[in-house]
Amino acid sequence: MIKKTAGQILSGIFTGFILLSIIPFVYAKTMNAGIILADDKGNILYAQNREKPYIPASTLKILTSLAAIHSLGEDYRFPTYYHYDEKSKNLHIKGYGDPVFTSEVIENLSSDIIGKLNIKEVHHILIDQSYYSERIDIPGKGDSLNPYDAPVGALCANFNTIMFQWDNQLKGFISGEPQTPLLDFFHDDIKKTNLKQGRIILSQQQSYLYPGLLLKYFFEKENVPVTGSIRIGAFPLKNENAHVFLSPHGLKTIIRQLLQYSNNFIANQLFLSAGAKAYGEPATLEKGIQAVLDFSRGRFYPDSLTIHEGSGLSRSNKISPDQMLKIVNSFKPYHRLMKQEENDFFKTGTLTGVRTRAGYLLGKNDRLYSYVILVNEENTGYESILSRLKTMVIQAGKNKD
Repeated sequence: MIKKTAGQILSGIFTGFILLSIIPFVYAKTMNAGIILADDKGNILYAQNREKPYIPASTLKILTSLAAIHSLGEDYRFPTYYHYDEKSKNLHIKGYGDPVFTSEVIENLSSDIIGKLNIKEVHHILIDQSYYSERIDIPGKGDSLNPYDAPVGALCANFNTIMFQWDNQLKGFISGEPQTPLLDFFHDDIKKTNLKQGRIILSQQQSYLYPGLLLKYFFEKENVPVTGSIRIGAFPLKNENAHVFLSPHGLKTIIRQLLQYSNNFIANQLFLSAGAKAYGEPATLEKGIQAVLDFSRGRFYPDSLTIHEGSGLSRSNKISPDQMLKIVNSFKPYHRLMKQEENDFFKTGTLTGVRTRAGYLLGKNDRLYSYVILVNEENTGYESILSRLKTMVIQAGKNKD
């Protein structure tokens, strides 16, 4: 026992010597950066400014993902409820925040409705958007044509964006996605962009109607005419008396898409849905914030955690390297949902003057080393920090031989 303890002490001294020979090169170039590296046992191999708050940018999506898993369950599938009134022939749809309600999913929904109800005709399609508040303004979101500026909502199609391109043979615009029809309803907005190829971001009112317009298209594709219009209307039944369509995508699949593509729309849909699950509808930013803080309590020092939304767009979000390390460690069972480059599983974040990264370096014997890099200044050696952390992991692995 004494020999084993002595060996551990000698090993620790040797490891410390190796790491200290590397650390000055990290620190000298990045004195204001927040950096932390820990081994798979939780031992801190290097830390700098570990309690200082930083803007996390999109690395915040790791926390949002964890909170969604905690609130909704990792196998959760977003429901969409529907009811067909035989007398009026009106179809009622109520959404519950599905972040990936794409054209393929909507076509599946239309087939589900036709198959289960054997309907031959639809008059009006009425959309109930009440599960989300109408007054949700995501901090950091602007009015650009970038997809991260798309509005959120209880029932949103194709991330509230429309892709288009010019077809020289047809002398007109066509859809930028083969699975999605380009509806005449949006042609004027496309022309206003003066672009031959690109996307438009839907207004809130357009986003409310778009799922119904796509349903109409897919119904008519199956020879089920829609004789009325697309409207906003309250769902007439309690959910238990209505039909339910479950998303084909489970929560883990959605989180993979969120992290792989850093999709701000998905992040805030999950953020808002977690709040509504905890505190009831309608979903609001305040409920989402409280749900994430409640989840963080006792785990990530939430008293010094500042959260304003779920995607990392807001520069008012603040988190310390210590807090982010705890978040990363908690996310370890789901690390393969992250983007991977060689032995690095990670989530990056970028805003003007901000570069961040958090994840895991796979070391010898498949050991996962958790790391956090929070840089809130320009030209402060972000790449060199990552390179040195990778070197530390290699050296730490050699010391285990």
